[in-house]
Amino acid sequence: MNFRFTIALIACTLAAATPFTGFESSSPLRAAEQKQKKKANSPKTGWKPLKDAEFKVYKQTDQGDLHLNIFKPADWEPGDSRPAIVFFFGGGWRNGNPSQFEPHCRYLASRGMVACSAEYRIKSKHDTTPFECVADGKSAVRWIREHAAELGIDPNRIVAGGGSAGGHVAACTGTVTGFDEPNENNKISSVPNAMALFNPVVDTTETGWKGGPQQLGERCKEISPIHFVRKGTPPTIIFHGTGDTTVLFENVERFTDQMKQKGNRCELIAYPDQPHGFFNLSRNKKNYEDTIVKLEAFLTSLGYLPPQK
Repeated sequence: MNFRFTIALIACTLAAATPFTGFESSSPLRAAEQKQKKKANSPKTGWKPLKDAEFKVYKQTDQGDLHLNIFKPADWEPGDSRPAIVFFFGGGWRNGNPSQFEPHCRYLASRGMVACSAEYRIKSKHDTTPFECVADGKSAVRWIREHAAELGIDPNRIVAGGGSAGGHVAACTGTVTGFDEPNENNKISSVPNAMALFNPVVDTTETGWKGGPQQLGERCKEISPIHFVRKGTPPTIIFHGTGDTTVLFENVERFTDQMKQKGNRCELIAYPDQPHGFFNLSRNKKNYEDTIVKLEAFLTSLGYLPPQK
């Protein structure tokens, strides 16, 4: 056999037996695949606990645990029977952060309430739909009531609050039927005793917020609070700007009318020419303070807060 041929044959055999990893590791396609695989296997990133709040899991889901940020009054003691409120942040069911209602929680805790700001599943973090948002809202109210003794609260004085899409979630807990998780104790009600809504979505059909039918399709009426108003719907206060172009003021006017027609208490506080999100402290301190004062008066009228001295 020709010597040169023999050497070439040996070289080819060795090359075939030895894996060549240099090209594979430097391949952009291979790197992208590895990055995607690592991302898929990594746990989903949750929100960080809010400062000074107790951070408790209220629900376990396939997309990760959901927490309540719980603010207690300074003089809270085990065995108390305090009123409670749980807030749901806004963000179109897609985005948002529990920190939105941190100022509200801190203030109401200073007035004697156990105040919570809830996490719930959203599109950007959990790839979920508004239907899961509603189910999570109901789970949060139920968990708070179920753990009333532990939290030192009165299970018959629980308020659901929120803004925009979070206002929708809160409104659904007091109106919409269904969407109760089958693995929870459904003997414990997920309906709050009162509602505090900030420019909420109350009509997700073609007669209301136009984004409803676009996102929910034929199921848009299933989680449309205005279509579930009935006698006995919890007393409600609504804060809404007349200049809101995201959720038209007319929507909450109709909701208020229907509430009153059914014999329910519903106070609509109009803010002339104010846009969507007008109530946030980070956006307008004056509006934030005014809504807090009026919310406080509403809660006092229900016997949830003592009158200001």
